[in-house]
Amino acid sequence: MMMNLFGQIILFTLIGTWLIKLAADLLNLRAASPTLPEAFRDVYDPADYRRSQEYLRANTKFSLISSTFDLALLLVFWFAGGFNALDQLIRAWGFDPVINGVLYIGALLLLQSVADLPFSIYHTFVLEERFGFNQTTPKVFVIDLIKTLLLAVLIGTPVLAAILWFFQSAGPLGWLWAWGGVTAFSLLLQYVAPTWIMPMFNKFEPLEDGELRKSIMDYAAEVRFPLTGIYVMDGSKRSAKGNAFFTGFGKNKRIVLFDTLIKNHSTGELVAVLAHEIGHFKKKHIFMSMGLSMLNLGVVFYLLSLFMNNRMLFDAFAMQETSVYASLLFFMLLYNPVEFIISILMQMLSRRNEFEADNYAVKTYRNGALLADALKKLSRQNLSNLTPHPFNVFLNYSHPPVLQRVERIEAAARH
Repeated sequence: MMMNLFGQIILFTLIGTWLIKLAADLLNLRAASPTLPEAFRDVYDPADYRRSQEYLRANTKFSLISSTFDLALLLVFWFAGGFNALDQLIRAWGFDPVINGVLYIGALLLLQSVADLPFSIYHTFVLEERFGFNQTTPKVFVIDLIKTLLLAVLIGTPVLAAILWFFQSAGPLGWLWAWGGVTAFSLLLQYVAPTWIMPMFNKFEPLEDGELRKSIMDYAAEVRFPLTGIYVMDGSKRSAKGNAFFTGFGKNKRIVLFDTLIKNHSTGELVAVLAHEIGHFKKKHIFMSMGLSMLNLGVVFYLLSLFMNNRMLFDAFAMQETSVYASLLFFMLLYNPVEFIISILMQMLSRRNEFEADNYAVKTYRNGALLADALKKLSRQNLSNLTPHPFNVFLNYSHPPVLQRVERIEAAARH
């Protein structure tokens, strides 16, 4: 078929971003140093370091194959007229435009999920199993899929229907109503997710009284950080990797520690990790990221309103009829190069924030230097890449390379 300017932009962007990420992956593999960095010789042995590089190569190969498959699937579906064929099929059922939109986008997401399922199975039960990370049983895997699908239907369906209805019925200010509605719902989720949604997938048990709990509470009180609970999550149910995170806002702040993290780290290291997380709150990083994300969403909805039912955009996909729901889908493909650039800028901001949070932990916790030891152990436990290529970091890293973080933490601790 003849391709107009919009189609050319979208095709060029899809292939271009794939090539850029391919180049970053190849450079990353070449940057893998056979020599263990000096700073990690106290926690790594040669066998662990070799395994980390094998893990990098296996993950890179897997990512390349899966991303190539996704791109090929999209292009085949596009050029085979799949978008229009699905639209005509759903329109024939005679529902109103909002229901048509939910069914149309839902069907596309379901098709993509089914196509990606073999890759998810392979990654969990072959790749992660090979390197000793997988703890997920087939039963847990299937139950997770079912729960995820149910949540997508119960939460995603009304949100998508509301967006489509606003654009369909609210006139020129429909984008503003949609933006406000999605923003309000996102904030609401921050409160309900820890108590309603997350427990659907994992168990959260209050941290027992003892040295660790006392140390965390003492530090939180020292920096005037209110906590309503410290919980242990059964992360080992799915993976041997460790992590920690915060949930909640205002006075409803909770700390969540993976059981795997507690198992492998000392009390001082764990408090140092949590001091880093508290640093994100104290430096307003969480609110900054949320604000920028909401601002970007508003820009997307406003620009979408300008491209709503654009005949040229629909012609790029050989669509017979225009609609709000297809406008949303096709505009996001057109917006992809802008989103790609924004994601790079957000990664840069995130890396800066990580350095700030590290520095906060060192300056406010008397054993803050232990954060470096915790990061070293985490990198060994998770088989992290210690020598990523700068271009790959520039494109994909929300956190600075662990070697840079360790060096800065140790330097800050000396001053």
